[in-house]
Amino acid sequence: MVSTSSSAAMSSLQMLCSGLPLRPLPQNRGRWAGVPHAPVRTPGLSPVEEQLALRNALRYFPPDVQELLAQEFAQELRLYGHIYMYRFCPHIEMKAYPIEQYPCRTRAAAAIMHMIMNNLDHAVAQFPQELVTYGGNGQVFSNWAQFWLTMHYLSKMTEDQTLVMYSGHPLGLFPSSPGAPRLVITNGMVIPNYSSRTEYEKLFALGVTMYGQMTAGSYCYIGPQGIVHGTVLTVLNAARRYLGIEDLAGKVFVTSGLGGMSGAQAKAAVIVGCIGVIAEVDKEALVKRRQQGWLMEVTDSLDHCIERLRKARKKKEVLSLGYHGNIVDLWERLVHELDTTGELLVDLGSDQTSCHNPFNGGYYPVQLSFVEAQHLMASNPPAFKDLVQESLRRHISAINRLAKEKFFFWDYGNAFLLEAHRAGADVAKKGAQKTEFRYPSYVQHIMGDIFSQGFGPFRWVCTSRDPQDLAVTDQLATSVLEKAIADGVKASVKLQYMDNIRWIREAAKHQLVVGSQARILYSDQKGRVAIAVAINQAIANGNIKAPVVLSRDHHDVSGTDSPFRETSNIYDGSAFCADMAVQNFVGDACRGATWVALHNGGGVGWGEVINGGFGLVLDGSPEAEDKARMMLSWDVSNGVARRCWSGNPKAYEIICQTMEENSGLVVTLPHDVTDECMIQRALQS
Repeated sequence: MVSTSSSAAMSSLQMLCSGLPLRPLPQNRGRWAGVPHAPVRTPGLSPVEEQLALRNALRYFPPDVQELLAQEFAQELRLYGHIYMYRFCPHIEMKAYPIEQYPCRTRAAAAIMHMIMNNLDHAVAQFPQELVTYGGNGQVFSNWAQFWLTMHYLSKMTEDQTLVMYSGHPLGLFPSSPGAPRLVITNGMVIPNYSSRTEYEKLFALGVTMYGQMTAGSYCYIGPQGIVHGTVLTVLNAARRYLGIEDLAGKVFVTSGLGGMSGAQAKAAVIVGCIGVIAEVDKEALVKRRQQGWLMEVTDSLDHCIERLRKARKKKEVLSLGYHGNIVDLWERLVHELDTTGELLVDLGSDQTSCHNPFNGGYYPVQLSFVEAQHLMASNPPAFKDLVQESLRRHISAINRLAKEKFFFWDYGNAFLLEAHRAGADVAKKGAQKTEFRYPSYVQHIMGDIFSQGFGPFRWVCTSRDPQDLAVTDQLATSVLEKAIADGVKASVKLQYMDNIRWIREAAKHQLVVGSQARILYSDQKGRVAIAVAINQAIANGNIKAPVVLSRDHHDVSGTDSPFRETSNIYDGSAFCADMAVQNFVGDACRGATWVALHNGGGVGWGEVINGGFGLVLDGSPEAEDKARMMLSWDVSNGVARRCWSGNPKAYEIICQTMEENSGLVVTLPHDVTDECMIQRALQS
C-alpha cells in the first residue's frame, strides 16, 4: 500500500519530470528569505557580452514568454552577476526520495535523479537556490531551466540512450547501448589558454561553462560525511607522523571553515578525540552546524575561546568549539598567548577556507566584518583583492611564528598556500619544486602514501532511503575488512583497514548521515571490489530493498590530477599533466559505469586541476557484479600504476602484487636510476 505522503511525493515528482513549466509560468518569488545565498558575482561583462548572456538564457524558452523573462533575467544579471532563473526554482521539498517514487523507465535514471536532488537538498547544499552544493561555487547546474530539462530527459530515457551534459546544459538524449553509460558529464572543459579565473567568470555569466567542483557537478555529493572521514584519517595520521602518538586526548587542532565541506572538521575532531577549534565568519554556517549537533559549543569572544581552550587542554576533554570570527584573529591571539605567557596552546593546524575562490567569497579578509566584506567584494573587487592578500600575509605570519615551536601545519588542498604565495606571504621553500611550500600539503606528508597503496574515499548510497539498508551495508563492509585482515595483509594495509572498521562502528553514533542514506570509507582495490560484490549479492537476496549507487570522491587514487593536492607528491615532472584523470574517465565509461564525469577545477580551483568521477548502480544482477569487478579494479589500478611509474616504492609493490593476482594486467615498470654521477657526466659531455 502506498502512503498518502508517498502519493503526494510521487505526484510532485511527476510534475517535476514533465519539462519546463511554461503554461502557466510559475510565480516569480525571487530570492527566498531565510536561505543562505551565494555572494554577488562580478563577471565584468561588456554591453555586448551582457546581451549575449541574456540571449543565451532565453534560448530555453519559446518566444511568447521571452519578453517577460528577458526583464527578469536582465535584472538578475545586474543584481547577482549571473542568471539563475529564480522564477523556476521548484517548490517541491528538495531531497533524495526513495528510488521507486521517481517516474522513470530505467532504474539507472531514477538513481541519478535521487543523487541530483540530494545535491540540492537544503540540508546538504550550501546555496541551494543558486544550485551550489559546496565550496562557494560548486554548481550542480548553471540555472534552473537546466534542472527541469535534465529531470525530464531522465524520466524518458531508455537503456538504449545516453544523456549528454555540457557544463550543466543537457545537450540531449543520444542513441547508445545498454552497456554504455546512461549519462556522460563534462564541466568546465575550456581550451587551456583561456582557462583563467577572469575568463571563467565571464564564461559562467554567459551560461556556457560551469564550475562543478568535484562531486557537485557529478551528482555524487553525500553531504559533509565524506570530508568528515577524510579529515578523521588526516588528523589521525598527522598525529602519528608529527606528534608520534595514537591518542589525541588533550591535543588541540585549530582550523577554519564550517561550510559545505569544511563543516566536517568539527565532527572529525570529536571522533578522533581531540580539541577542535574552528573559526567561521558566517554566522548562518555556525548555527547550521550547531543545530546539526556537529559543533558542541559556540562563542564570539576570543577571550572566552582561549579560556575554554585552556580548560579543555588541562582536563583532556573532547571538544568542538566554533569561534564566530576571523581565523586570522584567532591565529594572532594564539601568537600573543605564546609571546606573553610562553604557552603554546595549539598542536596541529590547517585551513579549509575556500581559497580556490579567494576573491569571490571563498576567503574573508580580517580587516572587514562579514557584511562589509560582501559589500566591498561586489562594489570594488580590486580593493577587496588587496585586502584578501594582505590578510593572507598576516595569516601566514602568525602560523610561521607558531611553527617555530612544536606546532605542525599542513595545507588541506584548498589552494591556501598557493594563494598565500601569490599574495607575497613567506611560504617559499628553498630549492623546492613548484608544487612545494614551507608547509606540506596533506597529500605530500599525510595521505600520499595511502593513495599509493590504492586507498581512497569509496562510497555508496542506499536509494531506498531506508536507514536499515545502510545498517546492512555497514555490517557487510565491516565483515569484508575483518575477513581481509584474518586472511593476512601487510601491517600498513591492516592499519588502514582497522581505521576504517573503527570509522564504520562510530559512524551511526555520530549521526553522520545528512541527506541521502550514504556511507564512505577508505579502501583499496580488493576491499572496494569485495564490498561491492557483497552489497550486490545482498540486493539479489532481498536483504537490501533497493539498488545501491557506488561512487567515490574525485579526490582519489586515480580520479584527479592536481599538482597542489592529489598529485603534489609526484616528483618526476608529470604533476602538471592530466593524462591519469582523463584516462580514468574514459576507462570507467568503457568498463560499466552508469555515469561518468570529467571536470576542470575542483578543490584547488579553476584551471588548477582536472578531475573525474563515476556512479555505478548495483541492482543485484550478475551484470552489475561483473561491471563492479571490472570498473573498480581499473578505477584504482590506473592511479597506482601512474604513481609506480613516477617512482613511488609503495605503489611499485602494490602494482607488482596486483599483476601477480591478475594475468590480464601488464604494467610498464620503471628501472631505478640512482647513478647521479652518470647523469652529471652525460650532461657535461
